[in-house]
Amino acid sequence: MSLFDWFANRRKESPEPAQPDREREIADGLWTKCDSCGALSYTKDLRANQMVCLECDHHMRVYSDERIRQLIDADTWQPMDAAVHSIDPLGFRDRKPYIDRLKEMQEKTKLVDAVQTGIGKLKGNPVGLGVMDFRFMGGSMGSVVGEKLTRMIERSTEERIPVIIICASGGARMQEGMLSLMQMAKISGALERHREERLLYIPVLTHPTAGGVTASFAMLGDIIIAEPKATIAFAGRRVVEQTLREKLPDDFQTAEYLLAHGLVDTIVSRTQLKKTLAQLITLHPAPQLTH
Repeated sequence: MSLFDWFANRRKESPEPAQPDREREIADGLWTKCDSCGALSYTKDLRANQMVCLECDHHMRVYSDERIRQLIDADTWQPMDAAVHSIDPLGFRDRKPYIDRLKEMQEKTKLVDAVQTGIGKLKGNPVGLGVMDFRFMGGSMGSVVGEKLTRMIERSTEERIPVIIICASGGARMQEGMLSLMQMAKISGALERHREERLLYIPVLTHPTAGGVTASFAMLGDIIIAEPKATIAFAGRRVVEQTLREKLPDDFQTAEYLLAHGLVDTIVSRTQLKKTLAQLITLHPAPQLTH
């Protein structure tokens, strides 16, 4: 008799009594497992720590609604252009029509597109805020993302307030072709006009920030902040290695690597981000208009 069969027979001879009173199901979402160290954390405590692992400091991915709650003072958020949506200008189709993909994403995420924009107060300081959401087609930059960010920047320039953009994107949205790439120039132009008024712009690079976003507004800040261990890149690692024909360092395209090479100004933990942004805004007040 095999050992497996012996154990099976023992269970039949002395079955364990049912203990329905002692068995209970753990509610969904009560605990969250860290993607990095595997530690289980009470979700309520994790949220209080802004979804930063209490054991290893790993920054778990958070999305636009949560980001806004973390940064903007309660009852001060004024969303902008919430109904702006793509009309599929190219009639693009791959395995399915692009318009159908948009509808699926809208139903799944409850978002209209890959960015939320608005005006709010950060520790009492009025700011224009754009928050990209990686859930929506990888945070890809289509015409709606470009239009909403541009309008938010232009309004911030008119009201002479700082602009903050939380970047999380795989880059340009291929389903909109050249129209997507044009958003790089449009947003950059709006930021240049903001700069000409000597107003502050701070991009916050989160995991991941890549492609056309990295090649444009993500790197145009007066002060560029990154989250710890965020992947920040233009092209993929394999493409770069094949182009250069050499092996890249293990930490290539991480926030820490970019900080060491002068491409970002500082790395700030999410738990300290609101405080840091408030300090920077206080230290860089908008200059007074002269007539």
